[in-house]
Amino acid sequence: MKRMVWLFLSLLVCLLAACSSMYYSGLEKIGIPKRDVLVYRVEKARDTQEETKQQFKSALAQFTAVTRFDGGNLEKLYNKLNSEYEASVNMASEVKERIADIEGVSVALFEEWETEITQYNNPALKQQSQNKLTATRSHYRQLITAMKNAEARIQPVLSVFKDQVMYLKHNLNAQAITSLKSELGNLQSDVSTLIVSMENSINEANLFLSNMEKN
Repeated sequence: MKRMVWLFLSLLVCLLAACSSMYYSGLEKIGIPKRDVLVYRVEKARDTQEETKQQFKSALAQFTAVTRFDGGNLEKLYNKLNSEYEASVNMASEVKERIADIEGVSVALFEEWETEITQYNNPALKQQSQNKLTATRSHYRQLITAMKNAEARIQPVLSVFKDQVMYLKHNLNAQAITSLKSELGNLQSDVSTLIVSMENSINEANLFLSNMEKN
């Protein structure tokens, strides 16, 4: 049984790789090289992280607003907080997808680049291309590390949000507000750390894009 599962997964990986290869080949036929695809995807990931940063700021502001509740329609406040939580979950999912997209095209680009370097006849040109590849890979590693570090800080924040939103849903009363207040300080700290990581990732993306323009 395990053997069949592994065979199926291996086949699936091969099919996905083949589909990706066909996709990139199709783009190149219409004049869009893998390099341009990588640049585009880094831009999209950077923009998504900026949106995510703003979304978590908004969610924290709503969380803070609920802790200051002193009368009125608590259920309405809950609905607003829940909407912010769900929007944050969606942004977290998009960040993950954007990073996966970057990793996918980077593998294809670097493999192609390595293969083409072996085809040079001129030693000087070959060395120049190798140097560019090495530099681009180094910049890429810095970028993807920063993006993944930022992404890793999202889930702990979402977990706290989820617990508190559910608790508020089940206890629309003063006790629930007290629970939120007790968690506010930690949440503020976690969101601040997340935002710093996001900004670092955004800066790395801008640096990577700048370096790509120079090459």
